[in-house]
Amino acid sequence: MDWQPQEEPLRQLAVYLKDSLSGHDKVAQKNAELVILLLQMLKHAKTSPDINNYLAYLFSTTNIPANLDIGPENYHAARSAAAIMLKNDIKTSYKGIPEDSKKYIRSIVVLGLQDPNAQIRNYAGNVITEVVRQGGIMGWPQILADLIRLVSNESVNVAPQTQEGAMSALLKICEDSKRALDKEYEGQKPLDFIFPKLMEFTTSPLDKVRANALASINIFIPEKPQAVMMNLDTLLLQLFRLAGDQSEEVRKHVCRAFIHISDISPERIAPHMEGLVEYMVTQQRNVDDAELALDAAEFWLCVGEDENLRAGLGPYLPKIVPVLLESMVYSEDDILRLEGENEDAEEDDREEDIKPTFATSKSARLAVGANGNTAPNDSNGYNNNSSSAPHDLEEGEIDSDDYDDEEDDGGNPEEQWNLRKCSAAALDVLASIFHQPVFEVTLPYLEKNLNHDEWPNREAAVLALGAIADGCMDVVQPHLPDLTRYLISLLHDKEPVVRQITCWSLGRYSAWASQLDPAGKQQYFEPIMDGILRRMLDSNKRVQEAAASAFANLEEKANTQLIDYCPVIVRQFVKCFAMYKERNMFILYDCVQTLAEHVGPALSSPDLVEILMPALFHRWNKVSDQSREMFPLLECLSYVATALGDSFSPFAKPIFTRCITIIHQNLEEYWIASTNPSIDEPDKDFLVTSLDLLSAIIQALEERKSAELVATSQPNLFELLAYCMKDVNNDVRQSAYALLGDCAIYVFQQLQPYLPSILEILIEQLDVTQVLQDGEETGYSVINNACWSVGEIAMRHKEGMAPYVEQLLQKLATILFNSKVPVSLNENAAIALGRLGIGCSQALAPHLATFAPPFISSIRNVDWTDEKGNALKGFANIVLCNPKAMESCIVEFLTEISSAPYSFLTGPNKDGPFEVFGRVLAEYKNLIPDFDAFLQNLPPKQQQALRTTYNNL
Repeated sequence: MDWQPQEEPLRQLAVYLKDSLSGHDKVAQKNAELVILLLQMLKHAKTSPDINNYLAYLFSTTNIPANLDIGPENYHAARSAAAIMLKNDIKTSYKGIPEDSKKYIRSIVVLGLQDPNAQIRNYAGNVITEVVRQGGIMGWPQILADLIRLVSNESVNVAPQTQEGAMSALLKICEDSKRALDKEYEGQKPLDFIFPKLMEFTTSPLDKVRANALASINIFIPEKPQAVMMNLDTLLLQLFRLAGDQSEEVRKHVCRAFIHISDISPERIAPHMEGLVEYMVTQQRNVDDAELALDAAEFWLCVGEDENLRAGLGPYLPKIVPVLLESMVYSEDDILRLEGENEDAEEDDREEDIKPTFATSKSARLAVGANGNTAPNDSNGYNNNSSSAPHDLEEGEIDSDDYDDEEDDGGNPEEQWNLRKCSAAALDVLASIFHQPVFEVTLPYLEKNLNHDEWPNREAAVLALGAIADGCMDVVQPHLPDLTRYLISLLHDKEPVVRQITCWSLGRYSAWASQLDPAGKQQYFEPIMDGILRRMLDSNKRVQEAAASAFANLEEKANTQLIDYCPVIVRQFVKCFAMYKERNMFILYDCVQTLAEHVGPALSSPDLVEILMPALFHRWNKVSDQSREMFPLLECLSYVATALGDSFSPFAKPIFTRCITIIHQNLEEYWIASTNPSIDEPDKDFLVTSLDLLSAIIQALEERKSAELVATSQPNLFELLAYCMKDVNNDVRQSAYALLGDCAIYVFQQLQPYLPSILEILIEQLDVTQVLQDGEETGYSVINNACWSVGEIAMRHKEGMAPYVEQLLQKLATILFNSKVPVSLNENAAIALGRLGIGCSQALAPHLATFAPPFISSIRNVDWTDEKGNALKGFANIVLCNPKAMESCIVEFLTEISSAPYSFLTGPNKDGPFEVFGRVLAEYKNLIPDFDAFLQNLPPKQQQALRTTYNNL
């Protein structure tokens, strides 16, 4: 017998649910929340095993049950709350719901798709989708056929709204289960059945069905499943038929489909380029629908970035560029909003204005022995922030961030990807491809609008000028003396938004100005630099931000040429520290660290240190250990410490101590959170940036001072480091192994007592099996750093590495023999293995014949540095212990020896490989009967190098 609700529980539940959405009656709402919480607690008990049945019944029943004394408006509120609760319960507790209840839910929620109310139909789609997500396609295989039957109107008298509701639900399933739908079940893929139906639905007389069918198709095109590729030509024909559809929503998805096809199959798009250009230009000029115009503008970016299609745009630049320029002018709504901006530098930031800040690890050793680092963002006024990671989940995988009931408020309009930014980015791309033709089309626009009386036209012209900077530099250059003078004058424009975009545009041309001769620098570069620095103290916070970002860009371009200007720059930065609110403080840190990165030791002069460090220390003392501002501050201090060197020592102790404290606190908080799911885990960026700063300090100070800081750290640095080396987060481990390697170089005496436990962790980290399965680049970066730290430890621990040789050889050789890992990882493994031979050559010698060929192959392309020299020195020691094992690759080894630069071999480094290379050659001269004839196997240049360098040959 089918389940039926009891009258009294249903009545009580309806009232409580209605009150739960009652924003005006706080008492009723609170009581309802308590009752609902109680019901949730009881749902697994025998007294209420079927609460989800009640929720499903209430939400799916259109007419008010006879026993409910409740009005239509309140009944709708109760149904809505029931749907939300049911969906959330399925999401969090699906496995615990009894099978009979699941069966009942599946049987009744489809009725919600037939409801007259659009909101209820949407809720029904959410519940259906959640059931499929949690239970998998095979947990409810009939739903796909049921939805398709409803959309197709195969049943008698299916209302249009039911068709729309079913199509909406089908779209949601496609969004959340795209991989599962292309998976084979009992020899068949659901997508093979669904995709032709979606194509059919694009001919529906209902606008919403056509639009959602296209939206569903667009989910699958980028994945290139067989079902799409087999129907691609048919789809293309249908898109051309739909190009003139009366529905703007349909045309949006048509534009998106053309973009997707351009990406996966450009050869199908190329023959239709003329028609597509006309179509996209027309859609982009749609003033009534900015989203449709944006979708059309995306086409230029997609095609411009495709090497197979970009040339096809050339003949149509006179049509494309003008529409891009038109689209770069602010809309009327934006103009009204922006004209209301005022002097807000003294106002505190609102919480929603402060962008989340994420640490960027500078510890990946992707090149042997070199710290990687992240350059400052080139803030360009048109960064694409629109895309987020697509749902790409296997069946049964759940993304906890999906289906939040509260909609994102979208943030600040200036932060969003929009038609204006997309058009500017597209103009940038086209300029970088076609150069002069783009400038020739743009020039009349610039001449007309740069001096325009209306600020939106002036602003758009400055944006256009900045957009073509990289691609059209050669043809713009003759005009730059006049243009830069005019742009500098616009830095004083009364409209903040004009000053803002002018900063950005000047930043784009700073490379030209920084490369001029001394007279040119004085005439153009210095006024540009001075103008941007002054705007960093603008009375408007957005202008401050744009100026700071532009100056970071200028620092990148000018590089060491800024050394002479450091006093002026640093003084201005210090004024900014006194003036900026939290949001702009983040970009100011970026300016400081970029300056430190490019001028290096020039920043360490006492007068500059006395100016800069008190300002940084003021922020250091003000920012709490839990603030997200700590990330960019720690990162900035890492670069400053590196630039100042030992001049950083007066400030090192409190900073070092606080980093230790932050690491300790976060490890403790993480442990507590791991044992209590109700507590949020701390942000791992606190660990990453603190570890990186510790590395920078240890490198910067004199060895004695670094050793003292490490020896007196409380808790002990190496005990904390061991935990970080085992952290589940790749970025944390990457920074931890970078710090370990630096400690081996600079404070080995303090590290040595902890090596037994640390080496056990380190050896385990060298296993590439899991990383190969995951394919995460950051996982390889972790192992890269682990390999590097092995080599640095081996250089100093030497014979002490003997107990670990067999394990290390197995791990490193596995990496060496694997062609699927990045080349840099092969190289770092070779470096580590070679350095291990410095103290453990006897133990490695029996295995030489096995690992020698991949070792030589991997190290061959590494630049000659001390690290490579040490690795080959260690390898040569192994060779001397077992020279006959090199039979298969002796020629390659001697060729590598011969490639060592003479200056490197005879330089000041007395521990270099010169002496051991000579002994290797002498050994083979004795072993090989006619060694002179044997050397003929080497290329003539390499033969001569050996004979010249090693006279005994």
